[in-house]
Amino acid sequence: MTVQVSKSAAATDKVAIDAPIFDPSAFRLHDEQAAIIARARELGQTVFAGRAPAYDRDAKFPIENYRDLHRAGLLGISIPKKHGGLGADYQTYALAAAEIGRYCGATALTWNMHVCSTLWSGPLADDLDIDAATRAEHERRRATHYKRIVEDGAIYSQPFSEGGAAAAGGVAFGTEAKPTKGGWLINGKKIFASLSGHADYYGVLCTEIAEGEKASRRNTLYLAIPANADGVSVVGDWDPLGMRGTVSRTLLFRDVFVGEDAALMPRGVYFQAAMRWPHMFLTLSPTYMGLAQAAYDFTVRYLRGEVPGTPPVKRRMYPTKQIAVAQMQIKLEQIKAIWFQAVTEARANPSKEQVLRAYAAQHSVMEGANEIATLAIRTCGGQAMLKSLPLERIYRDSRCGSLMLPWTAELCLDRIGREALYEAGETDD
Repeated sequence: MTVQVSKSAAATDKVAIDAPIFDPSAFRLHDEQAAIIARARELGQTVFAGRAPAYDRDAKFPIENYRDLHRAGLLGISIPKKHGGLGADYQTYALAAAEIGRYCGATALTWNMHVCSTLWSGPLADDLDIDAATRAEHERRRATHYKRIVEDGAIYSQPFSEGGAAAAGGVAFGTEAKPTKGGWLINGKKIFASLSGHADYYGVLCTEIAEGEKASRRNTLYLAIPANADGVSVVGDWDPLGMRGTVSRTLLFRDVFVGEDAALMPRGVYFQAAMRWPHMFLTLSPTYMGLAQAAYDFTVRYLRGEVPGTPPVKRRMYPTKQIAVAQMQIKLEQIKAIWFQAVTEARANPSKEQVLRAYAAQHSVMEGANEIATLAIRTCGGQAMLKSLPLERIYRDSRCGSLMLPWTAELCLDRIGREALYEAGETDD
């Protein structure tokens, strides 16, 4: 695996690298974890932060960042070592992704879509019940996907939403896979499909439906569809409030053929994962953990007169500013505590308490990041709204988190309330 970074990414001698969001000693991280996370933080601070304004302004996909992620070995962060990856577990990936989100939200969020193709097919699938023959076939297939990423820098995406209840787990996906000789024919649509037009493979969740069958969530397939396959098209504009660099346009699939080796998970394994490995849906949150830290970092530097490109005027001596920073620090530590615990508990068959904590962590991060960014703007004042400074972008990006399926803020509240009050199978009849 290639692990060096580009010359621009390696030029750290003039930059004081930020302290980690989660100190390895305080949070009991081992040396290998700390090194991977530090690699992500250094790349984010020295390279991605400088590019982020242009990606946001132009709603341009950060393809240059992906080339650097590949050179740094981070495209394969969760690919097993035997396949040439870094072999990072769920917790390590989440902490590294938070560091990327700290410097470029759009890069972190889209990187998550890519990494999930390896996280779900790798350590997550290894944690589930699969018979020996199916596991051997899965091992052969995923090796092909991993080789593309490690050797060629292939980018995978994960288009999820369709505009209905499927992405929230309520019904079967409307995108259908019809079995045919040697594979499937895919028909359907995905909206808010991050990386559209820039991924090499679209990791599509779709419903396998044989002739005469009804759609069922149990028959969900996870297939890697080549972006250049006949019948794949990208339509619509992309000009949103925040996360502009994700380029989440609409994907259309019309009689797209994919072979059996396109499967990122064996039949039935995605449904099993959705039932038994709920933390798989928590992976959007690291980006927003990073944005929460970024809003706090900016505020402290601004009040100390240390923000590049602004006059070195100190504002830290005012009691109102000090109180606001104290409030931000308290909120940030609350978010960090529950989120770190939740990502550390990710595993198959978590307890009811752990699932409720995962929902609470998701809600806390997605809402809390924007609450901290809002307070940061009020505390820093009018200059903070200028597009020449990053806080305005951090605010807009952070506002998007609560809206993201499959665990929106409202869905988290609904599930916490219901599952706290009812045991499995209980009704009021």
